[in-house]
Amino acid sequence: MCRLYAMHANEPTRVECGLVKSQNALMAQSESDMSGYAHGHGWGIADYPDGVPILEKQVWAAFHGEHFARKAAQVYARTVVAHVRRATVGGTSIENTHPFVHGRWIFAHNGTLPNFDRVRFPMLEHMDPLHRSEIRGTTDSEHVFRYLLSLFLRHPEDGLMASVRRGLEQIVDWCAEVDPDARVGLNIVLTDGEHLVGSRLNRSLYHLQRDHVFSCPICGKSHAHHEPTTDYQAVEIASEPVTHGEDWYEIPNGTLFQIAEDYRLDMEPLARNAVA
Repeated sequence: MCRLYAMHANEPTRVECGLVKSQNALMAQSESDMSGYAHGHGWGIADYPDGVPILEKQVWAAFHGEHFARKAAQVYARTVVAHVRRATVGGTSIENTHPFVHGRWIFAHNGTLPNFDRVRFPMLEHMDPLHRSEIRGTTDSEHVFRYLLSLFLRHPEDGLMASVRRGLEQIVDWCAEVDPDARVGLNIVLTDGEHLVGSRLNRSLYHLQRDHVFSCPICGKSHAHHEPTTDYQAVEIASEPVTHGEDWYEIPNGTLFQIAEDYRLDMEPLARNAVA
């Protein structure tokens, strides 16, 4: 188990409240989520302040010390991905800490591939040699990231969402070949800063849409220096609602989604056999 957060907006936006200050901020979830689990095996925050991913991650808990809060206060970007880890596959190390970055791509995962020691081999066999050679850690998550990018690299004409669908459904099939009754956890977020796709599979996931600039009830300020000639649009995605009293909606289980050009969430069901 892990906890993730992502934000994608049409204007640079501050996310400090969602990450640190709100009632159920990601930092609070690292100490105890709604089920009482701690996620103290590392944290990471990635964003695009100048169009290129900037990543900071550490192997200690987000609620320890001031590092997570200091980084969160610095983020002002259109796209942000943050993650707090509860290790299931792979030890506690900087290489195993999310998010993962390659070029413009940022990826985070909440869930577990059962029997990964056996599922890993077909995934590596179908991975582009470039991405296979770039694997630095031992997590199932990093392997999923590299496998999905391999599919998109080979057939970019299919589109990102179709490549991710094909990859996730194939991973579920590989897991089922080893153990048909095993429960696969595949909540992911994958973005290049302009496009963001993801999935919910057997872990909790919510989204919140914003269509106007507002004064935050937590800090009392706007999170964006709004350009009045445009309509502010944003989507937040989180394992758990990070604020109270706002319209967070649960993403249905077994769903593939993307943030559309109008900043709405387009959702499609994954193959029926993917949902445990």
